[in-house]
Amino acid sequence: MSTDFSDFEKKVGIVFKDKDLLRTAFTHRSYLNENRKSGMEHNERLEFLGDAVLELIVTEYLFAKYPEKNEGDLTSYRSALVNAVTLAGVAEGLGMNEHLLLSRGETKDTGRARQVILANAIEAYIGALYLDQGYEATKLFVSKYVFKLVDDIVSKKTWLDAKSHFQEKAQEVVGVTPSYETVKQIGPDHDKHFTVAVFLGKERVAEGSGKSKQEAEQSAAKAGLEAKGWE
Repeated sequence: MSTDFSDFEKKVGIVFKDKDLLRTAFTHRSYLNENRKSGMEHNERLEFLGDAVLELIVTEYLFAKYPEKNEGDLTSYRSALVNAVTLAGVAEGLGMNEHLLLSRGETKDTGRARQVILANAIEAYIGALYLDQGYEATKLFVSKYVFKLVDDIVSKKTWLDAKSHFQEKAQEVVGVTPSYETVKQIGPDHDKHFTVAVFLGKERVAEGSGKSKQEAEQSAAKAGLEAKGWE
């Protein structure tokens, strides 16, 4: 964890005029809780700005690239491109992990929690870059590291959530719309756990579980795709 970002600047080929902006983009709120006298800011305001700038750049690109696609498809493509999983992957590929300023507790976090922190950091970086060097420079950065993922997302249909994907495949292959049934729910109201089965007609294809019915249905659909070899 270093406050020197020159390695990162070399890696992405962009040198910031305002180094404080760059440092702020990498500063998580938790770091300031342990370093109250640092006089630094955390990255949430930059993240707010970067989120909007990224969405505009991606929207503009998709609008031009897919003139035949409707609003629904374009919205799905954009969601897949700017979601936490995709952005965290981009951030990791750029080595942002090594430069994040985090509390000791957050440093140990992995999995989903770290994904969200990384996704927020790259949005904050985009916000900082926009302020430091303007829209065109930010667009160049996004086109270099984000646009290249579009073809893969569209061809592999990863823009479809599991439930939509399972329904599309079920209708295409067997001509049936899947149905879902809650088979179990346990736990108190504030901490319920649901198990849902997915059916094709009378055939019980798979089960999935989650902390909400929607989450359990997505999990069941994912298991259904695997069970049928439709991934």
